[in-house]
Amino acid sequence: MNNIFIFHGTEGYPEENWFPWLKKKLETMGHQVFVPQFPSPPVVPAKIDEWYKVLKNYEQYINEDTILIGHSLGGVFTLRILEKLKHSVRAAILVGTPIGFKPILNYNRDSSFSGFSFDWPIIKSKAKNFVIFQSDNDPYVSFDNGKELARELGVELSFVPNAGHFNKKTNYTKFDDLLKKLEPLLN
Repeated sequence: MNNIFIFHGTEGYPEENWFPWLKKKLETMGHQVFVPQFPSPPVVPAKIDEWYKVLKNYEQYINEDTILIGHSLGGVFTLRILEKLKHSVRAAILVGTPIGFKPILNYNRDSSFSGFSFDWPIIKSKAKNFVIFQSDNDPYVSFDNGKELARELGVELSFVPNAGHFNKKTNYTKFDDLLKKLEPLLN
């Protein structure tokens, strides 16, 4: 059994997009799944210190068998968690994650969350496996973000054409490709 976290993005919430579907699938397989609600009010930039306060309630579930899945700004938060962890985790999956390559629709908001300077060697050492999903028509996060993220982490990009931002607007209430990539990483 793994502890698996799904982190939503800007103005997100646990019951949106493919999160409930994936949570149910993974729980059916016997895994414990957490989808925390982080403060992310409309228009006002999210504050990373407030997200860390929420995560503090879950720290006891983050261990070497944990899998972190971040969507959009939740992917940025995943990278920041990896920078701070004292131990590695089993995997980090990043979906439509902005890392500073324009265009990014909410560039200023996302940048004020935690900046776009990452300690790649530390991040690479804190997850045994990485999976990166990016689309070519994401209206929020340009393709170069996924391409560069995969390059920095030394993994192949999981490119999904015409998937937009992997959200409900582009009919992502299920995410079979993600589940297929995740299954071999589970115990």
